[in-house]
Parts: sequence; C-alpha cells; structure tokens
Amino acid sequence: MASTNVFDYGQALTKSLLYYEAQRSGKLPPNQRVQWRGDSALKDGSDAGVDLVGGYYDAGDNVKFGFPMAFTITMLSWSTIEFTNKLEAKNELSNALEAIKWGTDYLIKAHPQPNVLYGEVGDGGSDHACWQRPEDMTTPRTSFKIDEQHPGSDLAGETAAAFAAASIAFKAKNPRYSGQLLIHAKQLFDFARSHTGVYQNSVNVAGEFYSSSGYEDELLWAAAWLHRATNDKSYLDYLGQAGNTGGVRTEFSWDDKFVGAQVLVAKLVLEGKVMANSGAWAQYKNQAEQFICSCIQKGNSNVKKTPGGLLWFMPWNNLQYTTTATFIATVYSEYLYAKRASIQCSGGIVEAPALLDFARSQVNYILGSNPNGMSYMVGFGSKYPTQVHHRGASIVSIKKNSSPVSCKDGFTFWYNKNAPNPNVLDGAIVGGPNDGDGYTDSRSNFQMAEAATVTTAPLIGVLAKLA
Repeated sequence: MASTNVFDYGQALTKSLLYYEAQRSGKLPPNQRVQWRGDSALKDGSDAGVDLVGGYYDAGDNVKFGFPMAFTITMLSWSTIEFTNKLEAKNELSNALEAIKWGTDYLIKAHPQPNVLYGEVGDGGSDHACWQRPEDMTTPRTSFKIDEQHPGSDLAGETAAAFAAASIAFKAKNPRYSGQLLIHAKQLFDFARSHTGVYQNSVNVAGEFYSSSGYEDELLWAAAWLHRATNDKSYLDYLGQAGNTGGVRTEFSWDDKFVGAQVLVAKLVLEGKVMANSGAWAQYKNQAEQFICSCIQKGNSNVKKTPGGLLWFMPWNNLQYTTTATFIATVYSEYLYAKRASIQCSGGIVEAPALLDFARSQVNYILGSNPNGMSYMVGFGSKYPTQVHHRGASIVSIKKNSSPVSCKDGFTFWYNKNAPNPNVLDGAIVGGPNDGDGYTDSRSNFQMAEAATVTTAPLIGVLAKLA
C-alpha cells in the first residue's frame, strides 16, 4: 500500500531517542550526542555508601524517581521487543538499546542485595525550590530505599518488569547482560511478593509526586514479563490464580499497569498458549479489549476526545496517557494481524488496520495535525513548544557559560525570562493541550509544558512501526 505519511515518522523516532540522552544523569559517555549537557550528580549514593551514579532525571527537575524510571525502561523495552526489525531498518536499534541500558545499568546499581532496592535519589521538595542545571546542583542528594522492614511491592514489581522486559530486548545482542538482568528480575519479583506494601509508606518523599495506588497491577505485570522472558510455568500460574485481573481500566500509566498485563495475557490467548474460554484468561483478554474499544470510541464508556481528535484523559501531562493508549492499540493490531483475529466491541467488530489507523491519528495530532498547527514534540517541525518546563534546557549550557547558576538565580534570570529556552530538548513530548485543544507555551505552566521520560517511551515503538 502506498504510504501517505504527512509526517517524517523516522525523524520523530530519531529525536525521541535523543531525548533520553538529554535526560541522562551521571558521567556522560564519549558518544553522547546531546552536547549541551554535561556530567552531573557524580556523588549520588555516597550518603548511603552505594554507587547510585547514572540513570535518568524524571522530567524537568533533577530528581531520580525510581518508580516512573522503571516504567520508562519497561516501555522502552516493550517498544524495542515488538518492533526490533523496524528499529533496525531505521538504524535506531542500537540507540534504543542504549536508552534501555542507561536505565538498567543504574537499576542494577540500585539493587545491591536481593531484598534491597534504592527507589529515589534527591527529593522533590528541596529540588523544586531551586532552578538549576543538573551540572550545578546544590540541592541534597539523599538516597531512599525499600527493604524487608520497609517494603514496596509496586516499586520492586515494576523494577522486576523492567529487568525482565529488558532481558528480552538484549537476548540476541548481549546474552550475558540479558542473563544478568533476568537474575535481578526474579529476585525483585520474589521480594515484591514476599514483602508487601505500597512503596510511598517506606519512601515518604516519593508520595507527593509519584504515589502508587496499589501493587496488584505491578505484580501481574512483572509476572507477565517474567513469563515472556523465561517461559516458566510458575509465572503463568501466578497470573492464572490472580483474584483480581483489574477489570476494565480507564488508563495505562506509570501508576496503573493492569492494561499492560491484560494485553500480554491476551497475546497468550490469541496464540493458543492458554485456554481462551477459561476463567481468568478470558477475563484478561476481554478487559484488555474493552479498554481498546473505549479508546477507539467503540466501547460502552469511551475515552473523551478533544474537538481536534486527541484522546483526553486528564489535565496533568495528558499526553502520557495518550501515548500509552496509542502504543497498546499499535501492539494489539500486531497481535490481531498475526492471528487474523478481531475484537468484538459494543460498537462493532474491529480489525487490526483500524487500530493502526487510530494510532496514526493520535501520532499525527501530536506531531502537528491539530487545531494549533503545532507539534507537541519539541524540535519536530517548524512550530513546537519553546518554553518547556525543564531546568537544563531553560538555562544556558554549561559548555557555553560555566559559571554556576545558584538556586534562586535560576528563577530570576532563566525561569522567569519570557524567551525561548536556549537549548532545544529534542524529542521531548510536553504535557500537551487542554481538553479544548488549547496550549499555552509558558515555562510556568507545568501541567502542559513539562515533558517526562514516561511519555516518549511508548511512542518509540509506534513511531518505529509507522516509519
């Protein structure tokens, strides 16, 4: 079929992967492509006598939040696993694997013992009181962990999922590393199951920013990834005996992974690896498909859309929910296509091409096919957000001016400056427009103008497919 791409999806893919290099914490490698960034946070973990250098800054601040970071790595890995050939064809597979590995190398350090996991470095309160480049940080870099006395099944479970998914991504290119990741995944899943509780009860400072609504979803999600990585029946049994398969969800996000687990199980049903008509398996598949039906506006309670056609979930960083829903539709279209299957929505039968068309419509909106004629991916197209809420991007590069910017001077001279950021944060996807398609390009509007690592990760796979 002739391609009618309005947008250069390949270029969007390239920029998306560049974004992860701009978010890097720690000592930057010689092949670092985002040149306005420098080394930062080189003593992370020293307060606890552990090396916690590396990983990613979460969004526009300088905190390393383990919970959304792990979800980012799981989604980067899922994108890479499903669309390896497409990424290879666009010469982006090595960059995708690098993006995953920058995360997993850090997560390995953060997991020094089977039942100990560091879940945060720095804290949002003190960090947000300052506006500084990561290279200049003067804020406390306290390390926070979970352990047997202070559990966090959601954090441990999500990190297990990240390790398991990444182990699959690396299996062909780096089998030794893949095996190492799998050991961490198994240990963390066991820790999550045997010491239960939500992590913000143990890491209180995380609660204000990334509070988890429960841990059942992470345990199912981790089990689904471990099963896919090992084919070990014990993980399948765990999924099959779940008392709660999630029901029909209204989002797929850093906090709620039920949809992800449901889709991974639905794949097994479609492939005939579990019984299609028996209890839990049928439930997982039906619930996954109901979520998809509601996204494509053929369900019983459809996801709201803006007048311009964007899925709209909530005011704060709405696009993170749009990109995950778009990924789910894309990946499910692959699963359906492989088995010549379809979905029975209340609004009619839906086949693989319709899911891909829906995904393309959402990507096109994000890239500029919207009432504002604006790309919500920074650096893509001719019109995009210029005042992204991001410390490093909004202050002159340390390579251009190395004199330190103090905690409060950052606000006075950079945050409050009504001018484009000096550094373009290529590939970042901002929070996005409001429910009426309106967008205010202002650094202080963090609900709309802040980008986060969780938002771009699911789009890597979709862009690879469309390119």
